[in-house]
Amino acid sequence: VQLVESGGGLVQPGGSLRLSCAASGFTFSNYGMTWYRQAPGKEREPVATISPTRGVTNYADSVKGRFTISRDNAKNTVYLQMNSLKPEDTAVYYCGVLGNWGQGTQVTVSS
Repeated sequence: VQLVESGGGLVQPGGSLRLSCAASGFTFSNYGMTWYRQAPGKEREPVATISPTRGVTNYADSVKGRFTISRDNAKNTVYLQMNSLKPEDTAVYYCGVLGNWGQGTQVTVSS
């Protein structure tokens, strides 16, 4: 399993970012995918999950209405659209499946 996240960066409060996670080494369309995040000094927490083919999604309460998870099974890629970002969204964001995570991408929300 290989997962490669990208799209992080520095953004002002209220701004937007779109994260991508390119997956390989397994049959992507057979598995639900999850975005996680880990802020400094805190445990890694799930942010959003999407089912394999029907696109059923679930979100942490802290991001509902602001974040949208999606996937493209033809491209073996899962996305996280993040809008109305807040300083408390600052963290390293990871995608995960089957107990594996990528290297993560840093998201910093600051003015």
